Amino acid sequence: MRNFRDLSIWTKSHLFTLKIYSTTKQFPRQEIVGLISQMRRSASSIPTNIAEGCGRNSNPDFKRFLVMASGSSSELEYQLILSKDLEYISESSFKELESEVIEIRKMIHSFIKNIPT
Repeated sequence: MRNFRDLSIWTKSHLFTLKIYSTTKQFPRQEIVGLISQMRRSASSIPTNIAEGCGRNSNPDFKRFLVMASGSSSELEYQLILSKDLEYISESSFKELESEVIEIRKMIHSFIKNIPT
């Protein structure tokens, strides 16, 4: 069993999730059950899947959960685009958040490649 807290991809994705929660606090109230909820769920799904994968007893299971974490990062990337286009976040905030979510996804893919089968 791996300790997810020892993984830099978990730490980075957890801190990023906190950033998404903070960012979405500024969204319009009518988005509480819409985009805010979706973005928070997508963001928290990344470190959640990493943590759950660490609790699995096989490398194939761990990889499967990392792939799901990667999928959540892609989902969140689109939600960031939508947030920018709806003018809920500025262009500069969008670029910063987009860059970070892409970096997390790259870290996940690199990590997957290094897990023995």
